[in-house]
Amino acid sequence: MIEGILKEKYEALKEELSSFKGVAVAFSGGVDSTFLLFAASTVPDLKVCAITAQSCLFPVSEMDETKEFCKKHGIHQIMLYPKPLEIEGFSENPVDRCYLCKREVFSRVKETAEKEGFFVVAEGSNTDDEGDYRPGHRAIRELDIKSPLLDAGLSKNDIRELSHELGLPTWDKPSFACLASRIPYGESITEEKLAMIEAAENALFDMGYRQLRVRTHGNLARIELLPEDMDRFMEEESREQVYKRLREIGFLYVSLDLAGYRTGSMNEGVV
Repeated sequence: MIEGILKEKYEALKEELSSFKGVAVAFSGGVDSTFLLFAASTVPDLKVCAITAQSCLFPVSEMDETKEFCKKHGIHQIMLYPKPLEIEGFSENPVDRCYLCKREVFSRVKETAEKEGFFVVAEGSNTDDEGDYRPGHRAIRELDIKSPLLDAGLSKNDIRELSHELGLPTWDKPSFACLASRIPYGESITEEKLAMIEAAENALFDMGYRQLRVRTHGNLARIELLPEDMDRFMEEESREQVYKRLREIGFLYVSLDLAGYRTGSMNEGVV
């Protein structure tokens, strides 16, 4: 049962959503956008659709999950197929890479939504997103994209707890981010690098690790794991298995980051 301050925040979220005649939710299948889309779908008389952008920046498995979720809950989903590597300047990987991408993709989302009769577009930023370097937020503001979770004061933990109470399968889903965020600023982004990162992370998921990142530095893979997973990783059999698999994928060197998993580690030299 949802109680206390969490209930107040959830009611504030639904109150904001109910003020819209209709809303198109930018839906990636992650913890936040899944919760937002579900909450919107429960608001009486609110017209809702999901708009999902499928590109080389996100694993195909994530996109499949969005389709399954929308089908299960009877939510109309529109698929877009942007080509971020064709956005001017993006593949050079400047520090405002995220701005360039979000400006282009959300412009298309907004245009598509309006053609479908939705004049409000919402995305899943929460209060935890305010503390990191996130140039993409500038694009969100410029395009007047709504952030109802942020407006309601919901944190990532709040969203996970509410998702659990509501029976959403994403309540304990590992946090994810665009695959380009694994590549250091200034190092070019290519489809080959993105595919290697996706394959490396999938290999580690298959070995039972859950929350992780594989960051690339040229031909070196830097693995970030939760501290509690490091002892298992350092066992000889596990270590050799990881090294062999990532070498097969194409990495020449494989390392473990002793600081462990953290969001935005590529921003540490920027901000």
